[in-house]
Amino acid sequence: MSEDRYLTFALGKGRLANKTMELFEEIGITCEEMKDKNSRKLIFVNEEQKLRFFLSKGPDVPTYVEYGAADIGIVGRDTILEENRNVHEVLDLGYGKCRMCVCGPVSAKKLLLHHERIRVASKYPNIAKDYFYNKKHQTVDIIKLNGSVELGPLVELSDVIVDIVETGSTLKENGLEVLEEVCPLSARMIVNPVSMQMETERIKDLVNRLRMRLEATLKSNTPQ
Repeated sequence: MSEDRYLTFALGKGRLANKTMELFEEIGITCEEMKDKNSRKLIFVNEEQKLRFFLSKGPDVPTYVEYGAADIGIVGRDTILEENRNVHEVLDLGYGKCRMCVCGPVSAKKLLLHHERIRVASKYPNIAKDYFYNKKHQTVDIIKLNGSVELGPLVELSDVIVDIVETGSTLKENGLEVLEEVCPLSARMIVNPVSMQMETERIKDLVNRLRMRLEATLKSNTPQ
């Protein structure tokens, strides 16, 4: 592959993108254009290192990567699982940690034990369906919501919800609790399958440098 080819990154907007660029700077990858908060540019370029970056909504990142508009994407594992695109997940970046959980009132716990048909509200219908059908072998009705899914059990729209839990404080304030953990979540790096073949050396080098940096940071933060 030509050395003139740019390696393109799609980054999930917000804290994830900021944390990612901080990590990249630690291994010598910078993009000064991205530091200009007033810039109206959509694509940011590092000419010297032949790198391009653009920001997008999280759910769109796997789509850009699958279709080759981006070689590499950085996005939460929840998005990767929900979108189920044809991409390679190559690295757990370790930040943005939280959990995908089944939550509800304590009284709903027994509904999860006896494989009863229940209603499940979630922003993540594919993750919820996979968990209940393929892991629990429980028939459920999935209700897709886009807003505060905690409302589901409170207004008797659903028996339980499947949602991301960080601290659990919102659940507690509304009389809900974690009933089961579906899976741990964090920021991940994904790669387009064709890019992985065409740019193997560049991508493997990047992944190795990032992995070494993450391991060094983890080691320095671990009490001796």
